[in-house]
Amino acid sequence: MSRILILIASAGSAALLLGAFGFQYIGEMAPCKLCIWQRYPHGAAVVIGALALAAPLLILPYLGALAALATAAIGAYHTGVERGWWEGPNSCTSGPIGNLSSEDLMQKIMSAPLVRCDEVPWELFSLSMASWNAIASLLLAVIWIAAANHMRKNRI
Repeated sequence: MSRILILIASAGSAALLLGAFGFQYIGEMAPCKLCIWQRYPHGAAVVIGALALAAPLLILPYLGALAALATAAIGAYHTGVERGWWEGPNSCTSGPIGNLSSEDLMQKIMSAPLVRCDEVPWELFSLSMASWNAIASLLLAVIWIAAANHMRKNRI
């Protein structure tokens, strides 16, 4: 049972990654910095899942859950940036110009990323991709923890 749960959780992260790449390359929606950050823990979860299937160590499902919780946290943070609840990283949101010279302003404009973290390029049922990632990743974390609990109970 724990192997099935691990497979489901790691396949879930792989599916979310494939979806993100699909939006990027097929849907031509370039990701922002926070979108990219959300991908790394999913990649880690896929690797952890492969390791856990090869060597069923009790720590691995907990690490998978940690990876899922990490991407859920980044997704929730990104959702807050998109909704204007808090500011995002200066490198991917708009902000005041301040006391910049025209040369400094031009340098800032030319080095600014093309995709902003505080704009929602796609949504479903009023939830952005970041919001859906947070929700799905929390579900994946629950599956990882269930796998760990199943492994722990069967070893005692």
